[in-house]
Amino acid sequence: MSLPLADFRPQSKLVVPTTNITQPRFPVIDAHNHLGETFGGGWIHRPVAELIDCLDAAGVVALVDLDGGWGESILEQHLDHFKAAAPERFVHFGGVAWEKWAELGHRFPEWVVQRFHAQARRGATGLKIWKPFGLHVRDETGQLVGVDDIRLDPIWATAAELGWPVLIHVADPVAFFDPLDATNERWEELHANPDWQFPSPPYPPFLAIMEALRRLILRHPATTFIGAHVGCYAENLAWVERLLDEAPNFYIDFGARIGELGRQPYSARRFFIRYADRILFGTDHAPNVDAYRLYYRFLETDDEYFNYGLDPIPSQGRWQIYGLYLPDEVLAKVYANNARHLFRF
Repeated sequence: MSLPLADFRPQSKLVVPTTNITQPRFPVIDAHNHLGETFGGGWIHRPVAELIDCLDAAGVVALVDLDGGWGESILEQHLDHFKAAAPERFVHFGGVAWEKWAELGHRFPEWVVQRFHAQARRGATGLKIWKPFGLHVRDETGQLVGVDDIRLDPIWATAAELGWPVLIHVADPVAFFDPLDATNERWEELHANPDWQFPSPPYPPFLAIMEALRRLILRHPATTFIGAHVGCYAENLAWVERLLDEAPNFYIDFGARIGELGRQPYSARRFFIRYADRILFGTDHAPNVDAYRLYYRFLETDDEYFNYGLDPIPSQGRWQIYGLYLPDEVLAKVYANNARHLFRF
């Protein structure tokens, strides 16, 4: 008898404790989130009071909205909708309009600097850089722009001058750069989303992008960089540790990566304890009480072999995770104290 993989839904027979956590041990600041149309669950079209009720129910005292990185019109809309209604609960990041490079040519970096100042005057307090940078962004000649391109140095220097942290997401999970064959652990995810595949060629190899990120961060010690998704390399904590050791200006969040961290619980627990001052809580998930509680279970308990998502079949791969049971002093820093330091809450 054959069975399509999509219909395979095994149920574990393990009998292990399940901890139900409804509130985090300490107040939480979600430092990696989206509130807009594409990734934010449509919160931009719902009353802010309803969102605040959701955050209160989850123990989230403040949230960093990164959707201003998609464009200044979105930044304006979000500032008017969220920030104006509850300024103490929301921080909004700006972004770079990469598509203007073809039009502006060598004047592009200086134009971006001017836009940063305008975004800051409007209320943006950080910069979001997304994965098209390093994979798709091209200059006026049509050449792919490297993550460490020196022409962009004024951009990173201006972020430092403005006191803006740069939350940067380059590349993607390592498996997205591998052949889509029987050995790819994220075959189902990539089969459902073929545009998430980045074979080399035509795309740069994964490690080439990551080493360019490392060079960028080391070249700009005055600029604070936050590496999204566990420094963009959750599969290799040793690599992330090396960069954290080399670059005091480098921080990470772990949005959308408890699936990766929870399957390496011994390494992840050591990592969180050692770098407790450099890790920010983030979900990269539209605010949802159940999703937040899953993160708290991962961080606070020693529960074993549980689903890292809300769907019956985990979205990133068919594995389960284990809790990190972090000490209180680590939880307090990761949940909010580090974000308060960086974002001036």
